[in-house]
Amino acid sequence: MEILIEDPITTCLSPSVYDMICKLGFEARENCDISSIVTQNGEVCWTTITDCVVYTESAQGLDYGGSVRLLGPVCQAVHLHLSSLTKGQFEMRYSPGLQWTGVPELFPEMFDALGSLQSLAISLSLMKLTSCLERALADVYLLIGKECPFLLRDLIASEELAQVFGQSVMDVLKVFVGSPCGLNLRNVLWHGFAAPQEIPPKYCSMMILLTAGLGQLLKGYLQQTKFTLAHRPFITLTSLEDLIVFPDVTYEVLSVLEEVMKKSTFILKIMLPYWEVALINFKSNRFADCAILLLVQLETGLRKVFATVNKCPKRLLTAESTALYTTFDEILAKHLNDGKINQLPLFLGEPAMEFLWDFLNHQEGPRLRDRLSHGEISLPEFPKEAANQLLAFSFVLLLRFIDEDLLSVFKEKAAVRALVSVAEAYGARCHPVSQLKKQVLSCERSIGVWPLLPLPEGSEREAQRSEGNSEIHACRSLITEIVAELCHHVPETHRVPHDSEHLPPENIKLLSPMLYLILLLIALELVNIHVVLGKNTSEYQQYLRFLKSILQYTENLEAYTSQDKNKWDEAVNLTQAALLKIWTFSEKKQMLIHLAKKSASKVV
Repeated sequence: MEILIEDPITTCLSPSVYDMICKLGFEARENCDISSIVTQNGEVCWTTITDCVVYTESAQGLDYGGSVRLLGPVCQAVHLHLSSLTKGQFEMRYSPGLQWTGVPELFPEMFDALGSLQSLAISLSLMKLTSCLERALADVYLLIGKECPFLLRDLIASEELAQVFGQSVMDVLKVFVGSPCGLNLRNVLWHGFAAPQEIPPKYCSMMILLTAGLGQLLKGYLQQTKFTLAHRPFITLTSLEDLIVFPDVTYEVLSVLEEVMKKSTFILKIMLPYWEVALINFKSNRFADCAILLLVQLETGLRKVFATVNKCPKRLLTAESTALYTTFDEILAKHLNDGKINQLPLFLGEPAMEFLWDFLNHQEGPRLRDRLSHGEISLPEFPKEAANQLLAFSFVLLLRFIDEDLLSVFKEKAAVRALVSVAEAYGARCHPVSQLKKQVLSCERSIGVWPLLPLPEGSEREAQRSEGNSEIHACRSLITEIVAELCHHVPETHRVPHDSEHLPPENIKLLSPMLYLILLLIALELVNIHVVLGKNTSEYQQYLRFLKSILQYTENLEAYTSQDKNKWDEAVNLTQAALLKIWTFSEKKQMLIHLAKKSASKVV
């Protein structure tokens, strides 16, 4: 693999974004009296803060630059104030106002980070603060509204939150986290653009105070309206079992990883501290913190590769407010905005892309990045297994961007070779097709044990009564015919006898053969799913209607054969109608198995 050449990159912030975050808030030098911002009891004086928000001449928009200039001294005063408090004083004054977030235990940690003066700890605190703030604001939104906006900026701009907190207060939040025209602290950090030292600590202090102030305003609103704030439960990551492919990252691997991080050109030198602290957090069993830092830096590194292989170096920087940032969505897409093919998937290869899609994008997957950044996962309960998989994948990815000679040395270790082997063999787990494969296999196992299930009372008489039913005989005949046809499309090495004597046995001899038929049909269509692109729009719509009719049949069959209904005659009628549709569709050669056979004939 071609090694990316390390550029002397000193920042990933575009000039205007850098000025907004690192300069504008420091231009005004006057001191601000803390007593005008917060009382001795910790009550936030919102008027002092909202008076710093400046509007454009037309009064239809915010002057973000002017607002940041005026808010700079206020933020500095707040930072000095919090820095002067003991942890006990901080908790006594501000804990009541932070309860509304649902995770007040996070804020003493953030207070410690401010006292540590470690820029990376402050950046991580801001990431966690913005995610829990978004989750809490969404809970408040649901007091009034129904469908909550997905993006924080849309949430902050909503009329519902303005009703609760006041428009001027929401405008303050817009300056800090609600617009790409402002400081945009949430996006700049969560998308991996800001190096640790580029986030002024005073903005973290200010966000803590604003969060407490919002809680105080909310308390008054709830008392006035008699509403009760209910927090939605966190999401439990239940789909991880199928995704655990890498073995546990051992201390031997961690020691190699520490060396690899210093050599891999995947990592920007200004971002190396994030990687180092991610490892420290993993060793300290702080798995959520480890995962957050890894995800953010995977996006940063992949953005660098994306910009290189697509020959668009400017995309490495934060975009201006008039353009979209280059984020995971675009980095992992098949095409660029201009319609050209994205070269990154071709460069990384299918296994790496499938891993990223499984963990980040597929709806059936854990979607770790989205759920962490939107505050949907309990950080203390974040599973070690998820952090382990991310760390192992990251390790293998970093190995692809080091010198070949050095790579050979590292691969001498069996643990390293094992991780590389797993990564190279990775296949999709959460893609819809993969999910369907699992369901097909599960159905096959269920139908296989059908003869072993106990029969309900009266089934013997029902079976005898049905023996003379002409519709059942017609159904059996059709099943035999269709299965025989389908079996012609099964590879010879997988074929089994298809006459009725070898269909799954049962006393009424209809339902399990019918379900077996459907399972065989779906399995064959699934194997040939790639040829669906050969259908035109009209054919595609007809094909979808056919599949939906089969789905409708199975749903109706489930209803008619439940223990409380047991409508056998209706079930037989349904089965006969479904068989006729399948037979007709098959006769017209409109299934994917037919299209695949036709395509193969053309190739020959």
